[in-house]
Amino acid sequence: MAGEWIEASLYDVGDYINGRPTKPSELCADGVPVIKIAELNRGITDETDRIPAELVEEKHWVTDGDLLFAWSGSVGVYRYHGPRAALNQHIFRVVAKSGIDQGFLRYLLQSQLRTFLDHVENKKTTMGHVTVRDLQLTIVRIPPLPEQHAIGHVLGTLDDKIELNRRTSETLEQMARAIFKAWFVDFEPVRAKMEGRWRRGESLPGLPAHLYDLFPDRLVDSELGEIPEGWEVGTLGHFMTQRTERVRDREVIVLSAIASGKLVRSDDYFTKRVYSTEVTNYLLVEQWDVAYNPSRINIGSVGMLEEPIVGAVSPVYVVARPKAEYRWFLRFSLRRAHTREWINTLASGSVRQSLSYTDFASIPSVIPPKDVTMQFDKAWTQLRAGIQAYSNQDRTLAALRDALLPRLIRGEIRVKDAEKFLKERGL
Repeated sequence: MAGEWIEASLYDVGDYINGRPTKPSELCADGVPVIKIAELNRGITDETDRIPAELVEEKHWVTDGDLLFAWSGSVGVYRYHGPRAALNQHIFRVVAKSGIDQGFLRYLLQSQLRTFLDHVENKKTTMGHVTVRDLQLTIVRIPPLPEQHAIGHVLGTLDDKIELNRRTSETLEQMARAIFKAWFVDFEPVRAKMEGRWRRGESLPGLPAHLYDLFPDRLVDSELGEIPEGWEVGTLGHFMTQRTERVRDREVIVLSAIASGKLVRSDDYFTKRVYSTEVTNYLLVEQWDVAYNPSRINIGSVGMLEEPIVGAVSPVYVVARPKAEYRWFLRFSLRRAHTREWINTLASGSVRQSLSYTDFASIPSVIPPKDVTMQFDKAWTQLRAGIQAYSNQDRTLAALRDALLPRLIRGEIRVKDAEKFLKERGL
């Protein structure tokens, strides 16, 4: 009857289009990006595989806004954001069938995610996955189309706010990277003074007048090329010291370095436990420490712990403590292409494709004066505060979404009540 909810299998409400396998022989430098599970978590980077566009069938293209379901390994539901790309195997592009709202289908899949994750864990395989049979056996309730649309809209509004905050945070991070590059790579303040574009008492974009005397007005030759007069040339080891302290009997949170260049809580990032039950011999990591897995650093797995927590990493890791006055300089230096190139060169030169602390610390770097890095710290601290504010708001929004999602999907509350609930909270 019209207006009644019906039951259907999750497989019958959508088309599940699997991606294509990518062969090593297909890879090229200037093709279209290949969206694998790594790209769903970190976005498209310099490490993303690319293939010629002519190899991609129409059904395997993914575009901005598509609904993707990673069914193997790191099982998850995603809304893709990025340029037109080729979808790799182990990921479904999901398209709602007739009579099903696409936005509703997204949250219908999301509502079953915990069940899928538990199911994958119970399979106890090295690479757990959700099968077509699993989707066929998952029975869900489907409301009338107008109700589907309303549910998708309410939950989508919260996710849209989260996405807007994420993009704004990325813009703030990009602004900081631009300042870092201008000051410490291109030496734009020095060049501006040399060319007469920046004069005492005047301000330029990114160069307020009060910073004028911090920078020299001349570049000099060095083994790294031209650098500001008075600055030195050294290595990353100038900015940090290795730490080898063990956890012992401390209460810690186990961390992992991931390809995006961050240290994350392992339990939050991975769907399966990836560390030992006994962590007393793990290496201690405290706020501002840098850690990396020597055998994975060549894919960007090195990061700084920015949270005020006591963490731990596997004994195979390398941990270093930055000097306070060069903390943020080191953090941004680690994300430079120059640093990645050195890491890849040094790692590939070893027998086991790994990077020791000695080699890591030997990577060349310009050494700016402390008063310059401290001024950069002030600029970044202001931008970082904005990023943290958006992150805090996102956690609140996500908590509201996660509380409403199962109740709306099961029909336990009506859309109008959910809208009232959000309006009372200023959303």
